[in-house]
Amino acid sequence: MSSDRGLHAAAGQEVSADGYDRYIGRWSRLFVPSLLTAAEIGAGDQVLDMATGTGEAAIAAISLVGDTGVVVGADISAAMLGTARARLPRSYRAIVSDGQALAFQDASFDAVVCQLGLMFFPDPTRGLVEFRRVLRNGRCAAACVNSAPDRAPMWGPLARALSRQLPDQRNEFELSFSLGDARRLRQMFVAAGFRDVRVERETRDGIIGSFDEYWAAIEAGTGQMPLAYVTLSQARRRAVREEVTAALLPFVSNGRLEMSVEMLIGVGRA
Repeated sequence: MSSDRGLHAAAGQEVSADGYDRYIGRWSRLFVPSLLTAAEIGAGDQVLDMATGTGEAAIAAISLVGDTGVVVGADISAAMLGTARARLPRSYRAIVSDGQALAFQDASFDAVVCQLGLMFFPDPTRGLVEFRRVLRNGRCAAACVNSAPDRAPMWGPLARALSRQLPDQRNEFELSFSLGDARRLRQMFVAAGFRDVRVERETRDGIIGSFDEYWAAIEAGTGQMPLAYVTLSQARRRAVREEVTAALLPFVSNGRLEMSVEMLIGVGRA
């Protein structure tokens, strides 16, 4: 990836685990069990969690591999890894590494997982080639990515609203959904040399207590789009909030936000 802070961390600042959890983690963890199942992780395995972020997938993987296994978290962002180290057990190993040039020998892992990270790689296929290189023969890599913007209502309307205010950053906001085509994602796995490739659609329901609770995560400024939002003037922030409020009205029930979210999980065998 293009920056040693990644897209979700502010330069020179620590990452708020709470802010990240409220913005991304609460949704990410809904899909982690399916991601780890797709990767066929079991006791004693050596697992690479690429784009580990604050360690959401790694936490679940550690419980699967047990005392005889190893989970390595890799991320382009040292700030993200610092937050992950602080909340994960000592058995978790963290390393700063570019997902397109992994700092590991060939055939080092029994599984590679990437939870909501692959779409931010400058060249996702190159990243998948690296995932395959570090996998042992016959083992699996799995990546979870966002589907279309209208199937990720917690982020899609925000991306559209920010694009109106910051048109020069539109392409960056659209990265979140750049791998939402199941056919394209499958072709990338095949092009990277994987076999037994499949892409599955997964849908989960999430509830947030109120719009204000949802918006507090945006105001916290942790994550790619919140970081952009907090650079705006108060008037432009207000315009973004009003647009997103209107877009999310169909999801309001008894004062709560009730959202159905779709993601894609691609998996291939080395």
